[in-house]
Amino acid sequence: MLTAAAAPALTIGVSLKMYFGHARTLAWASAVADIARDHPAVTAGAVDLFVIPTFPSLVPVKGLLEGTRVHLGAQDLAWADQGAFTGAVSGAELAEIGCDLVEIAHAERRSLFHETDDEIAGKVHAAFRNHLTPLICVGEVERASRQDAIAEVTGQLGRFLATATADHLAGPVIVAYEPVWAIGATAPASDEHIVAVLAGIEAYLASRPELAGSRAIYGGSAGPGLLSRGQGRIGGLFLGRFAHDPAAVAAVLDEVLTTSVSERTP
Repeated sequence: MLTAAAAPALTIGVSLKMYFGHARTLAWASAVADIARDHPAVTAGAVDLFVIPTFPSLVPVKGLLEGTRVHLGAQDLAWADQGAFTGAVSGAELAEIGCDLVEIAHAERRSLFHETDDEIAGKVHAAFRNHLTPLICVGEVERASRQDAIAEVTGQLGRFLATATADHLAGPVIVAYEPVWAIGATAPASDEHIVAVLAGIEAYLASRPELAGSRAIYGGSAGPGLLSRGQGRIGGLFLGRFAHDPAAVAAVLDEVLTTSVSERTP
């Protein structure tokens, strides 16, 4: 689990979804591990880098990441820790094989697999009790004003966290703001919209002391240049297809070095 004390200025992550086969996943992870071993943004602790491959690749990717500071995440988990749940993977097993975080509530899980708020809340609970950092995805379905978007995504967070915090399970979370209308789009939301909504999420997280050390990052067709344009006001990126080329990951890490961490606001 990522800790509050370890939180750097910026967080960069990549989910491979189901785009790669096993061999390509391992080749990609090996290349990213080689980059991370030498890149000053990673070695100096200026950035937390995480990768999220498919379930069958988790164990070998963990081995490939050995000796780096890259965190390993999973794309989903069950709300239960054991039992007759065919096809599901428990948080207990994910923790056992060395995962640090787990992605929860992605819009595709909600639309394609019809996950409800209650099911998502159960998964957040499972992540906390198994000492995995929840990577919670939030976002408005339709374009909305900044004020309405902030109200929508913080409302989602409140519902997703309710069960765990009621049971006094807590810790830092990573919130990935991904406006649903921007996922897979040719361009992300406007820089001003992104900065404003991330600030609203960070203010909400700061109001919850049990979530100390939490972070808000941007997904939704995120790519190069956004961190620089954000001038220290964007806490990180959750990358998708752009990062399928390991060189693109290196390019974003290069951008981290040019982003003024002194301008980051809590």
